[in-house]
Amino acid sequence: MSGSEDTVYDCIIIGAGPGGLQAAVYLGRYNRQVLLIDRGGGRTSHALHIENFLTRKEISGRELIELGLAQARTFHVRLERGLVTGLRKFQFFEVLAGGKRYLSKFVIVSSGVYDNLPEIENVREFLGRGFYTCVDCDGYRTTGRKLLVMGNSINTVHLAFAMKEMFTEDLTLLLIFYDPPEEYKEALREEGITLVKGRPVRIIGSSDIEAVEMRDGGRIPCEAIMSNFGFKLNDRFLSGLQLKRDPAGFKYVVNHHYESSLGGLYIVGPLNTGPDQAVIAAGEGAVAALDIKKRLLEL
Repeated sequence: MSGSEDTVYDCIIIGAGPGGLQAAVYLGRYNRQVLLIDRGGGRTSHALHIENFLTRKEISGRELIELGLAQARTFHVRLERGLVTGLRKFQFFEVLAGGKRYLSKFVIVSSGVYDNLPEIENVREFLGRGFYTCVDCDGYRTTGRKLLVMGNSINTVHLAFAMKEMFTEDLTLLLIFYDPPEEYKEALREEGITLVKGRPVRIIGSSDIEAVEMRDGGRIPCEAIMSNFGFKLNDRFLSGLQLKRDPAGFKYVVNHHYESSLGGLYIVGPLNTGPDQAVIAAGEGAVAALDIKKRLLEL
């Protein structure tokens, strides 16, 4: 490592998402030594419209994070920009980031996830502007619009039924190569949901989505797209730890304080098995911070 600090922080927070920022504000207000390490970017920062955060009629993810960082700084939380590459625990936690080693009594992981986006031309141009990946975040924005639900699993079929019940009658389901059971096909026909199979290659439109072009040259007219290809965890730095995961071996199991199976390590936000929402992650960060406050007093 190119450098190491002698400071032993009360808590190091990895990731400036809603959970990490809320924890930072709480612990900073307890006058604790807190270091927040963030690589920049992240799923929340790409959200253009957050409409379900209490008291905020609408706010972008970028603005939410910028306001949260400014608030944390007022309580003397230290911010370091960098990518965390390793996490170990000896007497204290050792966090490796940006060629340096940082020590802490507790760690909160709020590093989030990133969406699996289909390989379609123009997809990033319309991300958050008609192309969505989260029904809880952006489903409302498809209300009454000509919608294309896109994915490749039985979960995508279930999503299509849910979208029709909650948001729009004008819905097409696109599956890449997954073939649902016959009873589901019949249910789709009864619900008036058109089923298309094939590979999309391009989103057509200028300021708004107009259609999706297929590899065979066909077009599916639509005004909005709900994509359902899952996501990956931003957790590579946790690979050296033997942490308990869910039965699928995917997400991390935590207790009611959001502490993982490794004592002193808390995981908030979409890496744990709870729902993935900004407001929920913020609440988890607050709960984790309250527990750490209590345990620091016991020390």
